[in-house]
Amino acid sequence: MRGKVALVTGAGSGIGAASAHLLAERGAAVTLVGRTESELETVAESIRKRGGEAIVAVADVTDSDAVSAAVEATLDAHGGLDVVVANAGVNGTWAGIEELTVEEFRSTLDINLVGTFITIKHAVPHLRRGGSVVVTSSVNGSRIFSNSGASAYSSSKAGQIALAKMLAVELGPRGIRVNAICPGAIDTAIGDNTDVRNQSAKIPVEFPAGPIPLTGNTPGSSEQVAELVAFLAGDAASHISGTEVWIDGAESLLQG
Repeated sequence: MRGKVALVTGAGSGIGAASAHLLAERGAAVTLVGRTESELETVAESIRKRGGEAIVAVADVTDSDAVSAAVEATLDAHGGLDVVVANAGVNGTWAGIEELTVEEFRSTLDINLVGTFITIKHAVPHLRRGGSVVVTSSVNGSRIFSNSGASAYSSSKAGQIALAKMLAVELGPRGIRVNAICPGAIDTAIGDNTDVRNQSAKIPVEFPAGPIPLTGNTPGSSEQVAELVAFLAGDAASHISGTEVWIDGAESLLQG
């Protein structure tokens, strides 16, 4: 990643922060995008203390003008763009269809799916040949459909995968790769933005030995996901495009 420039959304915590740290550690100059400036500054300072290069761009990914400004800030600071990690997202509201409101459904899609579209749309004109886009999707909406009440979230994540595949074909002739990662249970703070009201729709499923075949009850880490992000962003994945990659310890094969 030496000499490359990466823009990471949702970079204030979890997978986004871990990915930004690893990309910077491997030599990329990184732009940290998110809604909470204090979180972004904390990550940026940590990267700089380790000898990396990072700038902060406060933006809500549903705000097209703000995302465009974040891309422009990246170009001004680093002179180009090679990698986009479209990671920002929320769990949103989990509820049965009769209880889930139209506004709640639309809000989840706006952040997760439309926000991903906005991020890529503004970045693409500036991505250099050999560039890589990594979209953070999920096992939900791709392999797991047993999480009743997660209709909005799963729909948004399935849409991200479809978008990544469409753009892989469209942008391939320009030398730009587009892939999606599908994490399972990962130890992050995404649960903080989850409104769970799905008990009436939830179908109880129990796995006595634990829901993750590889680790039992132990979720994966943001750092493990960051390794996958860095791989797909780098030259070692130069012929991988239009692909979803699951990182879940085989959880989705058991629970799907």
